[in-house]
Amino acid sequence: MIEHTTQLRVRYAETDTMGYVYYGNYPTYYEVARTELMRSLGSSYRKLEEEGIMMPVISLQIHYKQPAFYDDLLNIRTVIKALSPTRITFGYEIFNESGDLINVGETTLIFISSSSKKPVRAPSWFLDLLSDL
Repeated sequence: MIEHTTQLRVRYAETDTMGYVYYGNYPTYYEVARTELMRSLGSSYRKLEEEGIMMPVISLQIHYKQPAFYDDLLNIRTVIKALSPTRITFGYEIFNESGDLINVGETTLIFISSSSKKPVRAPSWFLDLLSDL
């Protein structure tokens, strides 16, 4: 299983008046973690975009277990749950500094051509990179 853990500290601007992380910020945390997972494998969104491939999110699931607060250091565990030639699914578990599971999520992204905006196969080098691990 391909996985990576990213640390992120909650900034004040990400909280609401109750001091909780605003619920809409979790997809951004997922994006940060997903990007770092790809970077840890020796790839990046930039490399795919340079080849004319974009990866929009087509599905997002979020389950809130406990709140995160300003200045919490979060550990975001990201795994690649499924991969096909045209889509990839990532799973996320967010833990607070005490190790409590506070959030679980999943995103599915598809590979599309940046020019036609139509689904395409992922580049073979990208699929090979993930199949070798």
